[in-house]
Amino acid sequence: MNRFNKTMTEPSAWPLRALLLIAGISIITGCASKPVPQPKSIYESGLSTVRLEQDPDSISNSHPATLTATEVGTLLRGVRAWERRNFIHRLFAGESDRIRAFRNEEIAVLAPPLAKALAQAAPTEHVYFHLSHATNQGDEETTTGWISIRGAILYLTISGVHDRHSPGPDISKYDRQLPNIPEASVLHDVTYEPDEFLAKSVSKTRFWAPDQREVLEIRYREALSAMPIQPGLDPGRILIPSQP
Repeated sequence: MNRFNKTMTEPSAWPLRALLLIAGISIITGCASKPVPQPKSIYESGLSTVRLEQDPDSISNSHPATLTATEVGTLLRGVRAWERRNFIHRLFAGESDRIRAFRNEEIAVLAPPLAKALAQAAPTEHVYFHLSHATNQGDEETTTGWISIRGAILYLTISGVHDRHSPGPDISKYDRQLPNIPEASVLHDVTYEPDEFLAKSVSKTRFWAPDQREVLEIRYREALSAMPIQPGLDPGRILIPSQP
């Protein structure tokens, strides 16, 4: 009898547990419903674009960063790319030629919006660029990558260099029989010249991905202080296109 009365008079713990559970669910739901920042467009022309987006690799970028379009163009001129060849390919065809990853006319398009984007970027953002144009053969040629600054290092990630494919989305990179499995695209190696300004080069090629990620870590302030500034990006100046 005493046990029964004690059980009846003691307050139940279930209401408190339920209240804590509801509070926990509310907190989790509130966190989950937090809106994801949308990319901010800086430049759009046809299929070419420059935009700000969240950087998944860093929350400590030195942004906003002040670089002029001429300085950005000078840095881009030092990027070199060449087709990656295996031993058999090199045996019969030799090493592929190194070319500039960004031609003069491409720098004229990219440098101003890249400089503008870096000046507006937050520490949690990096700058995405996708440069696209039609070739004389009717194909589409694209160069894609990301750029950010952390301290004295400029991080330039290249996903594709003068990648030629059919107009529109590059469906040629996907197996026609198994459309969900991407084919291996033409891989490129990239570097920076003069090489004394290249702090590090990292390859992030993914086995099942249709693209690659080649990261150049450039000591950009040292490069700008030592390299001749390339003209042609001043307002009102017309840049004459040239091939690499």
